[in-house]
Amino acid sequence: MYPNLYFFLKETFHIEPWGFTQYINSFGLFVALSFVLGSYVLSLELKRKERQGILTFKEESILVGEGIKIPELIFNLVFGFIVGYKVVGIFFNTGNIPPQEYIFSQNGSWIGGIVLGLLFSGMLYLEMKKSKLATPEKRLIKVWPHERIGDITVLAALAGFIGAKLFDNLENWERFIQNPIMNLLSPSGLTFYGGFICAAIAILIYAKRKNIGAWELCDAMGPVLILTYATGRIGCMVAGDGDWGIFNSAYTLSEDGKIIPGSEAIYQNAIAQGGEFSRYLISEYGSLDKIPHVFFKGFDFLPNWFWAYNFPHNVNEVGVGIAGCTGSYCAQLNPLVFPTPLYETIACLILFGVLWMLRKKINIPGQLFGIYLVFNGLERFLVEKIRVNSTYSIWGFHPTQAELISSGLMITGIIIFIFLGKKHQTKI
Repeated sequence: MYPNLYFFLKETFHIEPWGFTQYINSFGLFVALSFVLGSYVLSLELKRKERQGILTFKEESILVGEGIKIPELIFNLVFGFIVGYKVVGIFFNTGNIPPQEYIFSQNGSWIGGIVLGLLFSGMLYLEMKKSKLATPEKRLIKVWPHERIGDITVLAALAGFIGAKLFDNLENWERFIQNPIMNLLSPSGLTFYGGFICAAIAILIYAKRKNIGAWELCDAMGPVLILTYATGRIGCMVAGDGDWGIFNSAYTLSEDGKIIPGSEAIYQNAIAQGGEFSRYLISEYGSLDKIPHVFFKGFDFLPNWFWAYNFPHNVNEVGVGIAGCTGSYCAQLNPLVFPTPLYETIACLILFGVLWMLRKKINIPGQLFGIYLVFNGLERFLVEKIRVNSTYSIWGFHPTQAELISSGLMITGIIIFIFLGKKHQTKI
């Protein structure tokens, strides 16, 4: 696995990459790719709906030629300084501070901050000066929904991050109360459904303000959401960020690091090895006897790592040491686990294909989104059966937070599909 770009370049091309590449995290790279890909696909779908007359523009009044606006220049100066102070600083970090810690530390590059701050504010100043008119005038412009994708993307990113952090800390309440400030500020620990719910609320409020049909927008977002989720899970798989499944005792690691068929006895021996990994497992589950695992031998026509994986060099640095590896990210899992991010990627890409084909066949606004909710909830509910997650105790049942939310999404999706279908029939 590749926790960052440095590992990818080194192991793929057998070269010694530039030092700054170790600060380009794999997971963050795929999250960024998800937003870019999602924005492109959403743009295609919104333009299609605009051509069909399903979505239309909104006229907005703007003031042209105002000239120099001091508050905006100050904002760009401060924003540019912060970006330069941290981003430039992290590339020239000589203290080998992990990027996550560096971002939330006081360290940074004063030169980078000043240069980027002056650059951002200077470019804006020149643009304002160029567009200045002798007499500022108001103009009406037509803004189409696909032209608002930048705003929607930024809004989704901000609300999604806040929601993901909020739900993660609610799901891991005991961890949160031990150090609330650190858990709130830490860049790790994110729950997809928390981000999904908060981002959805924020986007719907924005759509209402901009007179974009809520159901039409939801229908356009359904395929996009399932696609970006698939792309994000690739990042989880590549980085080994902990979103893996329970142990599969049907496979084990050979002495040379290959994944081969195993046995229950080999699994129990690996669990009982002691050391840091065993202490980690005890801290997670309370006892080595309570660690969830199954013995599942997969189909032989697929590689062994499809059924059980060791996540070498995982970004969480969890597991046992890799022979001959020194420095950071030198751990791998043994016993092996189900690579659930891979399963989710495959499932969601298939579901994206289905939704993309259905989008032109379902004409009742909102029904496609209802189908997406069912697909999303069903996929996540099933994968939770072999994933590692905190559970709740409710009337003798022990569901995970994701199982509860995914069940709610499926029920909501079915209700939306049926309700909108009946509502449409009454109008005919």
